[in-house]
Amino acid sequence: MRTAMQHTLDDTARAASGGRSVALALLALAAASFGIGTTEFVIMGLLPEMAADLGVDIPTAGLLVTGYALSVTFGSPVVAVLLGRLDRRRALLVLVALFILGNALCALSPDYRLLMLARIVTALCHGAFFGLGSVVAADLVPPHRKASAIAVMFTGLTLANVLGVPFGTALGHALGWRATFWAVVGIGFLAAAALLAWLPRHLPRESGSLLSEMRVLRRPQVVLAMLLSVLASASLFSVFTYVAPMLAAAAGASPAAITGVLLLFGVGLTLGNVLGGRLGDWRMLPSVIGLGLALAVMLLALLAILALVPGNAALMPATAVIGVWGILAFALVAPLQMRVLTTADGARNLASTVNQGAFNLGNALGAWLGGVAITAGVAYTHLPLIGAVLALAVAGLAVVAHRLDR
Repeated sequence: MRTAMQHTLDDTARAASGGRSVALALLALAAASFGIGTTEFVIMGLLPEMAADLGVDIPTAGLLVTGYALSVTFGSPVVAVLLGRLDRRRALLVLVALFILGNALCALSPDYRLLMLARIVTALCHGAFFGLGSVVAADLVPPHRKASAIAVMFTGLTLANVLGVPFGTALGHALGWRATFWAVVGIGFLAAAALLAWLPRHLPRESGSLLSEMRVLRRPQVVLAMLLSVLASASLFSVFTYVAPMLAAAAGASPAAITGVLLLFGVGLTLGNVLGGRLGDWRMLPSVIGLGLALAVMLLALLAILALVPGNAALMPATAVIGVWGILAFALVAPLQMRVLTTADGARNLASTVNQGAFNLGNALGAWLGGVAITAGVAYTHLPLIGAVLALAVAGLAVVAHRLDR
């Protein structure tokens, strides 16, 4: 007969094996998100070279960023609907294949129009992958670890800013911008192999009809959750979009100093992602409220430093505040994504994908608000006030959502 000790050892071995399987599956999702994050942001560092090669001015080349964001916002939900009949494993593999195809087309595009089309194709996988991937990551772990699992997947996105974008930019400068996209294609193949090897074989699709899923999206709490995502992202990008000219104008920061600030900000995003996963598993909406208030305080502190501390003396304290700001800003992502999954039961795939569009809509809205303020004569040093107001709006709306839950 088997002893109690033998049964215990067998149970422990199965648990350890299951833990390794979950870790590898989350690593595969993170690898794919690393590739997606790299291809989204690396183009910003290559715009001058791409504009010169394609025979367009830099503002026109900049529309490649806008086109990508709009494709994520409006195209990804359509892709999610089209893939709704597939089980989640196959759907994720199809999305990575679309990612590989889109980046290969970017590398091969002979002119601006075809490159824009290739960027739109690439972006179609973005929101759908992060939306569906969030559902899969959450389902792999127990209820008390779901937000942390989502954060692990988004770690790939944050590391793309710290590692993928700088290395991709350097590669593009050395070998031409097309080489960067070929490198991203290679990342895509590695991610596809990891997903194929490590994702569980049985990841069922959403059982509801499209009509029932659309009804779920009309729930007040789902709408509030997505509005929170828009406001949180708008708060970030109303300032971050203009952080380089802001630091140059207010603190006399050199290009090398600004690069260092952006690297620190990227590290802050990564740390904030981990923090957000833990806070989301602990107390979701109270954490969102606290983070919104803390963001407002940090942005007002940045405003005070840039306005009151003269010249270069402002650079070090401003850099420290920006690092903390990055931590707090990305700490909101996992709780907000988890909030959508919690409130949209019955339409999690579609709602999670639409929420990725909400984040990108917030990106565009924040950049637009900052641009409008600058055009109207607002000084760069006053932009953090816009971000602070939006952060307070996040906290206030989260209070409303928290009360509706009771």
